[in-house]
Amino acid sequence: MYEIVTLKESVRVPPKFLEEDTAESVKKALQESIEGTLDKDIGVLLCVTEVKDISDGNIIAGDGAVYYDTSFDALVYRPELHEVSDGEVIDVVEFGIFVRLGPLDGLVHVSQIADEFMNFSKEGILTGKSGTHLIRVGDRVRARLVTLSLKQTSSSSKIGLTMKQPGLGKTEWLEEERKKETGGKK
Repeated sequence: MYEIVTLKESVRVPPKFLEEDTAESVKKALQESIEGTLDKDIGVLLCVTEVKDISDGNIIAGDGAVYYDTSFDALVYRPELHEVSDGEVIDVVEFGIFVRLGPLDGLVHVSQIADEFMNFSKEGILTGKSGTHLIRVGDRVRARLVTLSLKQTSSSSKIGLTMKQPGLGKTEWLEEERKKETGGKK
């Protein structure tokens, strides 16, 4: 889930930013130091949107930077258990598919893709035993988060997904299912 949060931070503003307005210097320093980072309690900090309060600066002997205590708004992506998300398949492997969910990737294990057995081909395609289900890189899917373990880096974080429940799956499968239910009408 994407949301705007208000955070407090002590930020180091290096000398290269000190020629500008204080608010702009603090914002640039925050952008440089925290954008793109992952905090297991907050989520992925995507961008600093607004600097609100800035304290008087502190200078530490031997360091040319100025330190400011500040509060600011930031756009974050915080995945939540049981959240339903749309994403793009970025990799197909023998044991499942990797799905891009905004700034993070999740895994749909092969047993959680469909109710039928899925075969993996050398071309990087998973095909259902009946031949009706086919998944490859670039496909759009809807999945639900079933396991979530955020660490300090996105590469060590684990997100488990499922597509086996009603209303979940590859976009084309969902459209076909909808057409069957409405008799081909949109």
